[in-house]
Amino acid sequence: MAIHELKEAIQLLQRVPALWISGLVNGILLACIWLLYNVAGAFFTSRLIVIFGLICVFFVTGSIALIKTGSGGIMEILSGGTKYFFRVLLPFLVVIFILALLVIIATITFTLGGAAPDTSDISFLLLAFGIPAAILALFLDSAAVFEDRKIFDSIRRSIELVTTKFGNVLAFIVSMFAITAGVSFLFMVVWEAALYDKLEPITHYTETQMQAFTMDQLVTLIGPSGVAITAVILFCIALVLIPLLTTYKACYFRSISAGAPSIQQQTTGEFDSKGRWYKY
Repeated sequence: MAIHELKEAIQLLQRVPALWISGLVNGILLACIWLLYNVAGAFFTSRLIVIFGLICVFFVTGSIALIKTGSGGIMEILSGGTKYFFRVLLPFLVVIFILALLVIIATITFTLGGAAPDTSDISFLLLAFGIPAAILALFLDSAAVFEDRKIFDSIRRSIELVTTKFGNVLAFIVSMFAITAGVSFLFMVVWEAALYDKLEPITHYTETQMQAFTMDQLVTLIGPSGVAITAVILFCIALVLIPLLTTYKACYFRSISAGAPSIQQQTTGEFDSKGRWYKY
């Protein structure tokens, strides 16, 4: 499961401390989203998520650029993020647009067939189209930075790598999920231990009460101190996972792309009598 690339990523994180900056920034933003949600509500927070998301893309892109060079600091992250920001953002927007278009077409098709889809059906469609799209577009950010690909070329390169090395990529995805689950579980244990006294009443809930239990009830149960502790835990999860997964994926892309040269489209043209090539 790409163990060599994981070791390489860990060594790179140790050698280039600036790679942790993306985790620091994203952790602060994630904690802020959680706190704002509990203070200002979902309406105001949803507006800021878009801005925070753009900031996250900027620093992750800068980190990939820093991995490409193998050394540097905050200035290299800022310059790399500035240089490759739109090369990474625009392909993601294209994929999201295509995904949304497919869901809309499927919804219209069901509606014309007399079976108007409800919320659960739309959620199923998002998963049915979203999971394959996410897998196929997995390496478009790395392709844009490492190989200086443009918008559609980075998408094509990602699809090319995933389809030609699907078994290896699938094992890599499983390893990423395992890392995410393991780190999240460890911090959730810390969260439950810190809030044990506040969460203890939940253990006495009946099955009916558990099914009706909501996020708002959880926030009320843990109180302001619990909300603050949750923000710290979310910060720590992002601080660890984002630099680790970003570096891991970049190292893995560099490994598989080295053995998978890009398929270039044949240019139409001809040789003249002196052997000179003229393309049309």
